[in-house]
Amino acid sequence: MSAARDDLPAVSRRRVRLALRAARERTGLSQTEVAKKLGWSLSKLQRIELGEVTVSPTDLRAALTVYQVTDEVRIADLAEEARTARRERYWTAPEHRDHLPPGLLQLMQFEMAATSIREYQPTMVPGHLQTPATAEATLAWYGANLSDDQRRVRREVRLDRRRRVIEQDGAPEYRLLFDESALWRMVGGMSTTADQFDDLAASASRPNVHVRVLPMDDGAVMGMFGAFAVIHLGDDPPDDAVLYRESYTRDEMVEDAPEVNFHMDVFERFWKQSLDEDASRALILARAYDLRARIARAPGGDQDKGS
Repeated sequence: MSAARDDLPAVSRRRVRLALRAARERTGLSQTEVAKKLGWSLSKLQRIELGEVTVSPTDLRAALTVYQVTDEVRIADLAEEARTARRERYWTAPEHRDHLPPGLLQLMQFEMAATSIREYQPTMVPGHLQTPATAEATLAWYGANLSDDQRRVRREVRLDRRRRVIEQDGAPEYRLLFDESALWRMVGGMSTTADQFDDLAASASRPNVHVRVLPMDDGAVMGMFGAFAVIHLGDDPPDDAVLYRESYTRDEMVEDAPEVNFHMDVFERFWKQSLDEDASRALILARAYDLRARIARAPGGDQDKGS
């Protein structure tokens, strides 16, 4: 997937901000000192270093002059990255800008550049591993919070992310830590849920996909965390990793290294406490078989009702 990295605005913005911060720190100058030298407001420099805004190639070169960066090849590379970062509006499909949350828009770009992804889900199968029926049932939960167009776009994006993150050649290594309690939560009814677990077990057999179940009796502390994913963009974590967090109606990308590193450490600690991949896959399939047995015993046979 690395071939796509050269034209991803979110990735370019991150490269530029990290390069500028590192160059400033090498000089020993404070943000206040740099802002005064450049005639910028302090908030402008802070927002650039945080990645909240892009920097123009002209401002970039001015900052690099203050930082005594003289390598013309390096300067030209960063100037091109700055230009790419400012193409966000043109890179993103209009309906995605209109109907997807900002964090997800960035996540989609980082996933295209990812070398590996570690994801924790405490309540349900993540969106890009959901079957179409599960996606429909999940999006229906939002009710009036989502318009018909928002539901349609999110459903389409989930299916496309499945292809990019899981199925296509060169897809990143993907590790899913799945809380056992999610196996007992039905989404869309028994038949839909059984199909979903069969599909999850099939996905787990792919060479780049590793799924582990965290038993409920070992995961009490982990259960306090909401859903999150750590996306690795290179071989030097945490500086080459970003964090995605989501809740019912909100999401966010986090690039603060201590916060990313904390979630990475938590994931690795509980990954080691989880069932191994064979046992996890067996447990997921057992739950699917149990649901199908309940369907067969129910009056009228196959039905898709909540319980």
